Amino acid sequence: MALDILKRQYDVLPSQKLLASYSKDIDKMPNMEIHLFGQVGYLTTDPRNLESMLSTQFEGELISKFSSADWGLGSRRAGLFPLLGEGIFTQDGRPWKHSRELLRRQFVRINFKDLRTFDRHVDDLVTGLSSSEGVVDLQPAFFRFTLATTNALLFGERASGLKDEEHDAFGRSFDYASMICAIRLRLADLEWAYKPKAFRRACETVKKYAGHFVHEALKQRDVGDQPKSGSQALILDLYQELQNADLVRDQLVHVLIAGRDTTACLMSWTFFMLVRHPRALERLKQEIEAILPNGERLAKPQLHKLTYLRCILNEILRLYPQLPVNVRFARKTTLLPVGGGLDGESPVLIRRGAGVGYSVYHMHRRKSLYGEDADEFRPERWEGSELEHIGWGFMPFHGGPRICLGRKYLHLTRVGPL
Repeated sequence: MALDILKRQYDVLPSQKLLASYSKDIDKMPNMEIHLFGQVGYLTTDPRNLESMLSTQFEGELISKFSSADWGLGSRRAGLFPLLGEGIFTQDGRPWKHSRELLRRQFVRINFKDLRTFDRHVDDLVTGLSSSEGVVDLQPAFFRFTLATTNALLFGERASGLKDEEHDAFGRSFDYASMICAIRLRLADLEWAYKPKAFRRACETVKKYAGHFVHEALKQRDVGDQPKSGSQALILDLYQELQNADLVRDQLVHVLIAGRDTTACLMSWTFFMLVRHPRALERLKQEIEAILPNGERLAKPQLHKLTYLRCILNEILRLYPQLPVNVRFARKTTLLPVGGGLDGESPVLIRRGAGVGYSVYHMHRRKSLYGEDADEFRPERWEGSELEHIGWGFMPFHGGPRICLGRKYLHLTRVGPL
């Protein structure tokens, strides 16, 4: 019944090393069949299977009016819905395609903005850290920074109007609600059994925060104070399409969460690793000083010249991916291309309704893909031709049609503080 796996998970959870505890087993067995409470599930870290699930047999592309592709979100939607509502992280098929197209247009607009948008927020971050004494926990400061930059890019400074306590309450509520959602996802179809009052209150706080921006944008539109071409274009465009303030709010929750958490976690891991690898830190400082002498401000065209910084960020995303584990459910009986047979190279039959988990965290640490030092921080592996054919073996921003819309935005925001 695989009760030993469940016990092992909950024994390791307090140490926050759940993923690392399975590394040795998964490196030896990149494809697993798991029997739990009479149900059959699968786990894979093979790039060929991930490409098949996320691209070749992608769930969002409707093959015809009567037939859909092989994979979907399954119980993930119900597990996440109280927090996120309707949006790209909770939708399949045509609703997902509609939401993604709505947001894609906005990210095209954002990608053309220059880096001056971040100046004040970078200055606030550096000033706050400089005035601190003793040991400083960087991560809370990074989360405040990324929330501020996300708000500025998407909604404009004028859309703020919130006190610091309200921003902090949003962060605390989201962090707690995310933790509960992680438990609900593990419960799969039994997610309804775990919905504590504190979780419901946290979800309400998150939605109230996002709803504030919708309310402000619509109010200013009604009095003619905010032209459509202004900083609140995202909200007004979404409302014109959806004609429902709650649906617009849900879309904003998805964007806020993606913009805040991914960048803050990447920044935290980057600084964590650099202070432990002084040679890499010194080389990065030399590169920055060569491109930006005398403390000049970074301009967008100079981003491409910071080649070693890109190597460092790739290495951080490899070791600590933003979405380390995910799952898809078979919408019909289908196949994974590899994992079966004595040599593991034959297809595997996946019956309708079965879940297939995939671990980007473990795939990024497979010695068969990254060498014997796969667990080590070595940015230089991204120089030259060593990984030029890594393909689906490197998935920092997911992959296929669902690849992260904000990947270019993430690159803009993470460089400023460095």
